[in-house]
Amino acid sequence: MPVPFTAVLPALLLLPALGGPGTVVEADFAPATAFVPPAAISHAPDVVPYGSRVRVTETRTGTGTGLALELTGIAPATELAAHVHTGQCGADPAASGPHYQDAVDPVQPSTDPAYANDRNEVRLALRTDAAGDGTARTAVHWRFRPGGARSLVLHTVHAEGAHPAGARVACVNVDF
Repeated sequence: MPVPFTAVLPALLLLPALGGPGTVVEADFAPATAFVPPAAISHAPDVVPYGSRVRVTETRTGTGTGLALELTGIAPATELAAHVHTGQCGADPAASGPHYQDAVDPVQPSTDPAYANDRNEVRLALRTDAAGDGTARTAVHWRFRPGGARSLVLHTVHAEGAHPAGARVACVNVDF
């Protein structure tokens, strides 16, 4: 006897929660003022030139999330930090909102080490090579809340001892 589709539908809706391929975004960095809104915005073309490329790959498992960042054509020998943010990219670098946190700090901006740490936030660090290419990977033991993580922001890196996230130099829209 055939199983009615309505009986299978609830099981199909659960598949994304069990893991899956995740999200992949590939884009060229462009100015926020481009005629067609870009998926990747450069706020500092001297660091992230227009036309340089980004690939963000999210991999979901049953219990966590892996994230890979690949950059090409960025300023050579540049140190960058990348974090997942709660808002989408916009002309104003602050439009992407604060860092996404698995357990949200009730005080924003978050500076409390109990919340602002690499177990509670996605943190990537990389240094581009002589050609301006770089990659970084990380994994966390949790999954993003639906609609809660909307972009990946590239930051400059401060000097030793300072908070590692500096100015926002670029943003990539990614619905995690």
